[in-house]
Amino acid sequence: MRSTIGIVLGFAALVTVAHPAEAAAPGLSDSFRLGSGGGVLCRVQTRSRDAALATMFDRSWAIVCRDAAKPIGTVRALRGREAEARAVAARADTATCSGSERESVDDLGSLAVGQCRLKAASVGYKVYTLRRGNVTWIAEGLAGYDSALKLALRTVVTDRIVPGKVTVATTSVDDPVAFARVQAGTLDPDQALAEGYRRNNSGDYAEAAEFFDTLQQRVADGSGKTDRSGEYRINQALQRSNLGDFAEADALFAEARAVPTTDRVQTRLRRNFEALHLLNQQRYSEALVRLDQPVVPLENAVATAGGVEIGAAIAAEINSGVPVAKRLGATESTSLTADERAEIIDAQALQIKGTLLRLTGKPAEARTALEAAGAQAVAVRQGRVLSIVRLRAQVLAETGLALEDMGDVAGGEARLRAALALLETRYPQTIAVNGARARLAAYLARHGQSAAAMTEFRAVVQSAAETRSSVTGLGNLLSPYFALLVDGMPADPALADDFFLATQTLVRPGVADTQAILARELSEGAGPGSRLFRQARTLERDIERTRIELANLVAAPQQSADIRQAIAALNADLAQYATEQIATQSELAAFPQYRALTPNALTLGELKSTLKPGEAYLKLTVAGRGVFAILARPEGAQAWRVALSPDQLDVAVTSLRETIVTNENGQLNTYPFDVAAAHDLYVALAGPTAAQLPNVKHLIFEPDGAMLRLPLDLLVTDAASVAQYKARTADANADQFDFTGTKWLGRTTMVSTAVAARAFRDVRALPQSAATAQYLGFGQNAPVAGLIQASATRSLGGAGAVDCNWPVAEWSKPVSAAELRTAAAATGGSQIVTGADFTDSAVKARADLANYRILHFATHGLVTAPRPECPARPALLTSFAPSASDGLLDFGEIYALKIDADLVILSACDTAGTATVAATRAAGITSGGGNALDGLVRAFIGAGGRSVLASHWPAPDDFNATERLISGLFKGGSTASVGEALMGAQATLMDEAATSHPYYWAGFAVVGDGAQRLLSAR
Repeated sequence: MRSTIGIVLGFAALVTVAHPAEAAAPGLSDSFRLGSGGGVLCRVQTRSRDAALATMFDRSWAIVCRDAAKPIGTVRALRGREAEARAVAARADTATCSGSERESVDDLGSLAVGQCRLKAASVGYKVYTLRRGNVTWIAEGLAGYDSALKLALRTVVTDRIVPGKVTVATTSVDDPVAFARVQAGTLDPDQALAEGYRRNNSGDYAEAAEFFDTLQQRVADGSGKTDRSGEYRINQALQRSNLGDFAEADALFAEARAVPTTDRVQTRLRRNFEALHLLNQQRYSEALVRLDQPVVPLENAVATAGGVEIGAAIAAEINSGVPVAKRLGATESTSLTADERAEIIDAQALQIKGTLLRLTGKPAEARTALEAAGAQAVAVRQGRVLSIVRLRAQVLAETGLALEDMGDVAGGEARLRAALALLETRYPQTIAVNGARARLAAYLARHGQSAAAMTEFRAVVQSAAETRSSVTGLGNLLSPYFALLVDGMPADPALADDFFLATQTLVRPGVADTQAILARELSEGAGPGSRLFRQARTLERDIERTRIELANLVAAPQQSADIRQAIAALNADLAQYATEQIATQSELAAFPQYRALTPNALTLGELKSTLKPGEAYLKLTVAGRGVFAILARPEGAQAWRVALSPDQLDVAVTSLRETIVTNENGQLNTYPFDVAAAHDLYVALAGPTAAQLPNVKHLIFEPDGAMLRLPLDLLVTDAASVAQYKARTADANADQFDFTGTKWLGRTTMVSTAVAARAFRDVRALPQSAATAQYLGFGQNAPVAGLIQASATRSLGGAGAVDCNWPVAEWSKPVSAAELRTAAAATGGSQIVTGADFTDSAVKARADLANYRILHFATHGLVTAPRPECPARPALLTSFAPSASDGLLDFGEIYALKIDADLVILSACDTAGTATVAATRAAGITSGGGNALDGLVRAFIGAGGRSVLASHWPAPDDFNATERLISGLFKGGSTASVGEALMGAQATLMDEAATSHPYYWAGFAVVGDGAQRLLSAR
């Protein structure tokens, strides 16, 4: 069960320019829009103080951008001979400049342009200087906002609204980590904390964790608020808990407790967050005990009023306000006192208690606690704190569920509808609204209102598709929708379109985690794709923020002329943003790093048009307690409910994996494969299409749940071969490892694995690699001595910190380079890199990676963390260099590579093998015991790879199986596809008794499009 409300408040890229009223430019008002050519919305307002001003005749304007939440630049008009010197002195403490050049700017002519960097964040910073008469005009600020700087300078110098467009609303585009640093590293700590809370409430737990991690790092390096260290740490802990990484969360909470505090707000946050952590683990009794533990008393308790129906979620905007509230005269949460904040947090505690009481079968007591929570929340400022709107909505929803448990079905529905209406009024078309609507739809489905439920479910899916947002964490709520669609499909086959669209918007939490990390990597980049992506993200936030402001204005009780004018302006902005977003998304489609994120849903019609004759796309979806499947072919589609629960599927897959390869006391052991269980699993998964799949020429499989860790081609398609094997092995002397003659799915059907439908469609549409060389292989790392510090470890040191060192043993068992030599020889004598030359820094430094069509990594994959409490990021193990190398090529670094490969081979590294909960979360898998395939594969696809050949378990050396498999790949010549080449190599091993066990031939999976040609004819 999720512990927070899903809502996105993001950053809108509103740029504000301000100057003193008494010195305003004659033709410009105190508040006006900057530019008139669309793009990022800019506005000019007054500013009263500036360190560079020396006389009453000087003027100053501050450029403020919402996605940075503090001034990103300044425009000054300074009089006198020493004007420029005063400006230099004003920026001396914040920026370091290395020289200047000349640039011609429209309306202004030639200007001096200084290239600088911010000291605190090492972010690019620009300074434009123009001398006219006795006035020196200076515009300076973050280099990424260069268009805003020039437009602002042109506007104030020419004293008119200058047509123009702010096209890049981001930070310096020349620094690979600038975006993250400015977002979380250069904001005021309270602002950054508020943005972390926003992402938490939106369900973007990975993004939220980045803010709290950065804030904690700022404490460590002396640039943050030491008195907030405990708050940052508990927020980090809650994000990990929300993602299911409970051991890591426990360690983080322990570190937080080591930071002493008597602050009344901090002690309450710790109480609530630890209770939510326990609730996430379904440890309800312990959570109730934690809520009852004492906290620091309030100095001035706020008197409570009568019972009002309201609800829970952390007050995410406690440190930041909604701009439109000022127009409506609302009280802003920035003005809350510590006691008022504590009162709201206490109200949240009551809401959590109400939820726990409901979950433990005490609905009447739950209702009492929830009503008390609502009353306490609205008692603060008479309820005029906008940030409690979501709290009220959550209490309404929880009260409705309590009423349902008490038998009051109509009353429960009314409360759920009220919660939805409340959120729609203030936060339209957000994840929060989708969550509330899905909750209502599931409620209606439970009580026989199928038609009404379908209407609400469709609205959720349509909203998620249109806004390119996921419905992460709503699988339990959407499960009834899938069931309704499957039940109605025989009478109405068109429901298959609704079914497939719904599967596209339901994203696993782990995948969301991976996508958030890869999105951050793309945001921090310096290329044109990164710039477009940042622009797209800003436009998304513009659209969402504008919708919220528009809804608040429309809801105003008195529609004054000013409000009507503001509504018209916001509608115009919204239309402009939507047009620009369409154009930006179209341009982004050309960049592989963006395609790896697969943010857009694909319709069933689009998928079917992508498939060739003889092909089919099988997608598995785990939703709540159900597993669903859909098979799409060019001529039609069919969906069904799999006759296994997610838990039963996990048991079945685990049982099969244990007969393939099991790590027992450090020794990998193989047992006779359970062909009967493999056939039973095939029948359950394939359902009504079981007879069709063996006749499919090319099956593209998009797995979910436990099937992420088992290749589909080792399933047995008929009962006859099971009976044949059992009869043959009935003799005690028979070879139980002889599986020749077994009807494997992979015997007749070429299987490709897809990470997402759109990813498959996009990679199929790509042209063949333009690389001129065939092959480059890496492997056989050089052993080292001592302890190794992992690249993705916690930054906090000292008492209470978790030891995340990797033992030297991980680097002391290098994989043989034999298969690299075999592959190199088979592809025409291409080169391999081994030993001390194979370091992560050397791989990243190579400028020729894009010259190779096939990249091959034969090395270990560290898909688990050194300890369960440590953060995990899947990585490929490399050699160490004397400097600039940590011995790991992690998936963030892989994503930043520039490759142009038709195929990336990841062998002998367990790249899709079993892993801990933390590792599977980082890899994009939904539950423990998963694999690292999703994270590493997405990273290589984002780097420019079209398909990846990844191993589900450590590649075997017995009988030269792996070497034979790899060499067999290249025997088909230049006409064979990747999938056909793999099938041919597998068949050779299947047909020999010694290597017929799936351990030897089934470990590799083609992720991408197996129909692509393996070798170039060039």
